[in-house]
Amino acid sequence: MNPLQSGHLPFGHIIYLLMTPSDQGDVDLDMDFAADRGNWTGKLDFLLSCIGYCVGLGNVWRFPYRAYTNGGGAFLVPYFLMLAICGIPLFFLELSLGQFSSLGPLAVWKISPLFKGAGAAMLLIVGLVAIYYNMIIAYVLFYLFASLTSDLPWEHCGNWWNTELCLEHRGSKDGNGALPLNLTYTVSPSEEYWSRYVLHIQGSQGIGSPGEIRWNLCLCLLLAWVIVFLCILKGVKSSGKVVYFTATFPYLILLMLLVRGVTLPGAWKGIQFYLTPQFHHLLSSKVWIEAALQIFYSLGVGFGGLLTFASYNTFHQNIYRDTFIVTLGNAITSILAGFAIFSVLGYMSQELGVPVDQVAKAGPGLAFVVYPQAMTMLPLSPFWSFLFFFMLLTLGLDSQFAFLETIVTAVTDEFPYYLRPKKAVFSGLICMAMYLMGLILTTDGGMYWLVLLDDYSASFGLMVVVITTCLAVTRVYGIQRFCRDIHMMLGFKPGFYFRACWLFLSPATLLALLVYSIVKYQPSEYGSYRFPPWAELLGILMGLLSCLMIPAGMLVAVLREEGSLWERLQQASRPAMDWGPSLEENRTGMYVATLAGSQSPKPLMVHMRKYGGITSFENTAIEVDREIAEEEESMM
Repeated sequence: MNPLQSGHLPFGHIIYLLMTPSDQGDVDLDMDFAADRGNWTGKLDFLLSCIGYCVGLGNVWRFPYRAYTNGGGAFLVPYFLMLAICGIPLFFLELSLGQFSSLGPLAVWKISPLFKGAGAAMLLIVGLVAIYYNMIIAYVLFYLFASLTSDLPWEHCGNWWNTELCLEHRGSKDGNGALPLNLTYTVSPSEEYWSRYVLHIQGSQGIGSPGEIRWNLCLCLLLAWVIVFLCILKGVKSSGKVVYFTATFPYLILLMLLVRGVTLPGAWKGIQFYLTPQFHHLLSSKVWIEAALQIFYSLGVGFGGLLTFASYNTFHQNIYRDTFIVTLGNAITSILAGFAIFSVLGYMSQELGVPVDQVAKAGPGLAFVVYPQAMTMLPLSPFWSFLFFFMLLTLGLDSQFAFLETIVTAVTDEFPYYLRPKKAVFSGLICMAMYLMGLILTTDGGMYWLVLLDDYSASFGLMVVVITTCLAVTRVYGIQRFCRDIHMMLGFKPGFYFRACWLFLSPATLLALLVYSIVKYQPSEYGSYRFPPWAELLGILMGLLSCLMIPAGMLVAVLREEGSLWERLQQASRPAMDWGPSLEENRTGMYVATLAGSQSPKPLMVHMRKYGGITSFENTAIEVDREIAEEEESMM
């Protein structure tokens, strides 16, 4: 008999409450965590949050560039194939885990405590990404405020930050429409504004000497964190309402930029460059790897955001439908963004008289140098510049909401007695701590640290986490048991397509990505600057640390068990006693009477008592119970 349940050890009961939910076992608790935890308040909250989370900055500044450098329109073949093999199945797996258990990235590993280290690795990765991702939002805010003027500050040379190499490329053609021969040795005003004014990178000698803090960037970063905090103040109840604007308004701006772009002279030149199929590229393994990488990072699988959002769903939410809406919507958005970007780049190349490939860039170079320069060539340039950066702001904030909500949810699910009633205060402390850790990114050499974090924080470590998660769920927990859980939740079992992907295709694809990233490893660089060996070692250790969380978690789980090593491994790999749906009325079949405090002697008793009859989901539960009984009989 558990002495804590007998009531003879009140002090022991206090000690027991200090343990995390994963350690507590079956004990009669008075608090209904599922009800206290909160849920989405509207039907579209979850769907829009997922769309906002997946559709981010990478759709605008990475996909178009990846497409044109890897075969143009032909790139869509491996892109959609990788979406089917890797993207959709892993997306659905993570949503299913979160919705079935109503738990965050740490507590969800009640499914197999041996792999709880994967949840800790998720938190480490998402924490590092959140630090530098909000710095990018700070850059966007900087440009947003700079656009509130009649003349854009990066339109002309002659400012204190410009050098003798600065040349206003606009109107630099001679009478024959040819550019001066020394154009390649010049720098555009937008490039010098970005590097010498915004970053003030000339004040740093490298990553080892970051220089002074830039007060304007420091204030923009503070504003970015304040915005994020205010939007997640009440958890999904507040962020779920904000996304009605931040997830939909970017599409309106993107449509405006697209219409304006395709009506510009030379736009078709850029679009043709973007989409002209070059099918010989499909023979290269690099193209297929690039497509898989784009899918993998664009959908945000493995960061814990999808799992966290799904954990706030009702038990029978149709995440199967939502999976296809979000994943296909994300792909279509990327393609549309490419039209909006390359139509303007085509116009820009015609104005400058240079090929499109000389003006096309990816990442920050596109968002903060090339596109702002293109904006200066348009009538009402401040207006279009403001719209562009406001679109980037809303795209970035959605993803940042998910990162912070993942961290807060994971920790509060582990220590609900203390943190859940003070969730707003805890969220504020997390934001404050991350702001302080991100101050190094506001220095003169802050861009070097941002590049290092971007290259290593979510590289091979994230792939290892996702591979581990996929194998733990399908191989250790069991594909049959997992499909049965989904059947109980949605009313149907995943078909052959999902099973094949979860068991073989998705892990194999991710393993190929991991091997490729290791074999084709290239040291980090920013422009002409090459990172020193110690910085490279620091980045590699950053990625390895998240990987080491997994064996460390295994060691802790094994040490908590008793018996021989093999017995400990078996016990640690089994689901916890209270694993399953969080609400008693959803616990049927094998999950009946396993929830702490459950008094239900038979399956469906709670359903009958609460609803007064049998619904379609109870019929599903009856089928699941019958299947379990038949399997047990066949094994006897």
